[in-house]
Amino acid sequence: MEMPSPLKGIRVLDLTQVFAGPYCTYELALLGADIIKVEPPGGEQTRFGGAIEELNEQRLGLSFCAQNANKDCVEIDLKTEEGIEAILTLADEVDVFVQNFRPGVIERLGLGEKVIRARNQEIIYCSISAYGGDGPIGHRPAYDHVVQAMSGIMSTTGTEEMGPVKVGAPYIDYATGLNSAFAILSALLEKNRTGKGQLVDISMLDTALNLMANNLVTVATTGRDMPKLGNEAASRAPSSGCFETMDGSLLMLAANNEKQFLSVCRALGGEWWLSDPRWMTPTTRAANQESLRAEMSTAFRVKTAQEWEKIFDRLGVPASAVRTINELIEEGQPDARELISRLPVGRTLRKVAFPAIGFKLNGVSLSPDQPPKGVGEDNSKWLQRE
Repeated sequence: MEMPSPLKGIRVLDLTQVFAGPYCTYELALLGADIIKVEPPGGEQTRFGGAIEELNEQRLGLSFCAQNANKDCVEIDLKTEEGIEAILTLADEVDVFVQNFRPGVIERLGLGEKVIRARNQEIIYCSISAYGGDGPIGHRPAYDHVVQAMSGIMSTTGTEEMGPVKVGAPYIDYATGLNSAFAILSALLEKNRTGKGQLVDISMLDTALNLMANNLVTVATTGRDMPKLGNEAASRAPSSGCFETMDGSLLMLAANNEKQFLSVCRALGGEWWLSDPRWMTPTTRAANQESLRAEMSTAFRVKTAQEWEKIFDRLGVPASAVRTINELIEEGQPDARELISRLPVGRTLRKVAFPAIGFKLNGVSLSPDQPPKGVGEDNSKWLQRE
């Protein structure tokens, strides 16, 4: 079967670093686009970060590998006139230009959208920033955890006792990468429709707010902030949430409708709960949530989370033991979905896992086939042409 390559023939000039921008262009690369990744002398900072020291020493750290396979790498000093001229020359030959400098920096370098478009009118010019460049805080720099604080997501995570807690993974960075790739695909379609180049403006804060659209709509409509939910379900259903089991392992349960609640009652030996006036209806359960949860918590302690998970699977009630990432990988679901591919990296050909694109196209999961390259490995290909 021929591998799908919907962006074959599309050339992207990538001036982004760290996570959000590089993940955007990684997604485009998996879709078949040719990516020219521009790095400062010595390489970008993520080349030196990650859990495997031998790869850090080779400037191929896992923090870099995660979103930079399937790209050509060139080394250009943007602090020199020669470097800026090299970027302008490359921009003449590409379909998409992506940058994530702090607002105002790219213009001071002489590589702003107006300059690039004057040379290449049909280009898709994508700017990724923390806050969008406008508004009262648009000029500020940020990283993922700072935007988590700014966006309000931390204020709804954790509990009243522990206070706000950030999400463990840099999810806003990677969601911004996905959002950027989606926007660039939309811009390419609009260009095909109108024949005109497009300007794409992506903000990490905008992405973070969209990721919690229900919270955003509720607060913006009512003016009331959301409470901290800890491990409780967003539905706040009394019979949903996180329960400790026999061996201390945790089970996350979602029994949001009457059929699911009935199944939970039977599984836990709590059929009598259905005839107790405190818990007979969703309304009374909500009013007496504390007493119901106390009964459920006691019942859950007779089996482990893994045992309960299997029981609720048979009953069709959504439930999962709280797992580590490694536990999930070892159980095989990511491999079944072809979500992870492995390629040899660096001088020692260390096998490194890479994420696939996250969906299947005609039954095919698109994965990288070219490991991340060394700093400036493709200089001769792109920078020394007649």
